[in-house]
Amino acid sequence: MRIAANLSLLFTERPLVERVVAAAAAGFDGVEIQFPYEVPALRLKEALEAAGMPLVLINVPAGDLMDGGPGLAGVPARREEFAAALREALTYAAMVRPACVNVLPGRLAEGVARGQALATLADNLRLAAEEFQVLGIRVLVEAINPLDMPGFLINTPEHLVELLETVDHPNLAAQLDFYHMARQGLDLPASIARLAGRIGHVQFADCPGRGAPGSGCLDFSSALQALRKAGYQGWLAAEYKPDAQGAQAGLGWLAEWRQA
Repeated sequence: MRIAANLSLLFTERPLVERVVAAAAAGFDGVEIQFPYEVPALRLKEALEAAGMPLVLINVPAGDLMDGGPGLAGVPARREEFAAALREALTYAAMVRPACVNVLPGRLAEGVARGQALATLADNLRLAAEEFQVLGIRVLVEAINPLDMPGFLINTPEHLVELLETVDHPNLAAQLDFYHMARQGLDLPASIARLAGRIGHVQFADCPGRGAPGSGCLDFSSALQALRKAGYQGWLAAEYKPDAQGAQAGLGWLAEWRQA
């Protein structure tokens, strides 16, 4: 079991490059970062190498998505902006060498039909899969629950399967987040089974609250068992919001998972 720390949510009391060291000291096996572009790629590469930590995942820049906008990947009028974001991610990834990059589908833009948005998304995912294949980096696409992010284009395992079949590229896989499935009331083992053979990366947080494992009601044991049954052997990434005491104080679950 290889467990990564999401440095966009964990150890945030430190500058980004120092979080790499904090994650290593805490016992994580690797790190992922949602949008690392504020840090020069060479500086991040040096920090990763000094700490002996692999970089598991970064996201392709998503425009205004995190500020409430529709983002880039599913907006027909923003194809050129997506292409520019893709070039930025390719240049950055060529230096820091993440195992995967995630393309966020985004929200349905005003005035755009859902079918048109999904067709644009499929085209952009196919382009990203082709471009990153040259670097040996896998492209992922993620489902996010519509309660926390209303209007998000891809929510369920069924949405992911349909999208993956439409794109039909060997370098594209699903990113599965336990929290986003549980948040919308989906059965987690059933969601994992539905995506068996298509999962390229897994993230987790407890639900409700999106806190550390043990802070909510999510049955992690059955979820991890379902992953094993589905043949998944990739990374598990902790993408949760630590409590007021900080990430370091809430890592009791990590030792328990190691023992299990």
